[in-house]
Amino acid sequence: MENQTILNMLVLSGLSDLPSLQLPLFLVFLLVYLMTLTGNLLIVLLICTDSHLQTPMYFFLGTLACLDMGCSSVTIPRMLFDFHTQKRLISIPACITQIYFIVFFVSSEISLLAVMSYDRYVAICRPLHYTQIMHWKTCILLVLGVLIFSMLYSLVHVLLLLKLTFCRLTPLQSFFCDLPQLVLVSCSDTSINVLLIHILAILVGGGIFALTFCPYIIILNTIMKMSKAMRSKAFSTCSSHLTVVFIFYGTCFFSYFHPKVKEITAVDKVSSVFYTALTPLVNPLIYSLRNKIIKISLKRVVRRLIQI
Repeated sequence: MENQTILNMLVLSGLSDLPSLQLPLFLVFLLVYLMTLTGNLLIVLLICTDSHLQTPMYFFLGTLACLDMGCSSVTIPRMLFDFHTQKRLISIPACITQIYFIVFFVSSEISLLAVMSYDRYVAICRPLHYTQIMHWKTCILLVLGVLIFSMLYSLVHVLLLLKLTFCRLTPLQSFFCDLPQLVLVSCSDTSINVLLIHILAILVGGGIFALTFCPYIIILNTIMKMSKAMRSKAFSTCSSHLTVVFIFYGTCFFSYFHPKVKEITAVDKVSSVFYTALTPLVNPLIYSLRNKIIKISLKRVVRRLIQI
């Protein structure tokens, strides 16, 4: 460490080095960001203003929309700035701050998806006790628990990152500060960081994964005993949630757990775009297009606007 220069700035490789692609990519992701904010904000406004949507399921959906807006706001504005300036430099404090919020929003989202699985389990398997179990106090406590857990989970990683020093000019092979890649470019001993990343990924990630999918084993068993009409209705209430879960987990697992995780390729960057930028965009589309109540609520709002 004596002859090594400690760096205060890091370089992001970005999505492309070609100057001719910077403006088209800027316009594409600006459109994606605006559509993400519009779609998720519309979901939140519909849930807040329509009394038919003020139920636990839509409360969780509104929370998910807020998390999606937060997740995309952590990564896309920074990406747009880099497309505009073409410098792709970021300070280490800013990088660590970005990692904190990325880990916070991603862990919050996967935890909330587990809570939504429990909500669907109670609604389908214990419908007569649904209002007693999923009352507003329980819903608020569950969301607060998700947020507090995610804050502490992110803080653990950040506190360990603050102890690292950086003296390598190796660019981060991404368009945002990613936790594993930041650890790789450090010139400190990162064995504790790497061990913690793997242990927490297995314990926390595996636990949340189990809590998300285990209720569906009971749900599917219950659905198969229903009549065709009730079975179709039950499937429709779960299909949107399952679609979002598979998209989110699929892109995350591909980004971090495929065999060539240390060899960053264009495919890896594309998968990162999916779970940081495109998933928050498609979530409101999935829920709005597959949910009759939201579509009816949206039509009601459009009619009001036309009458005004």
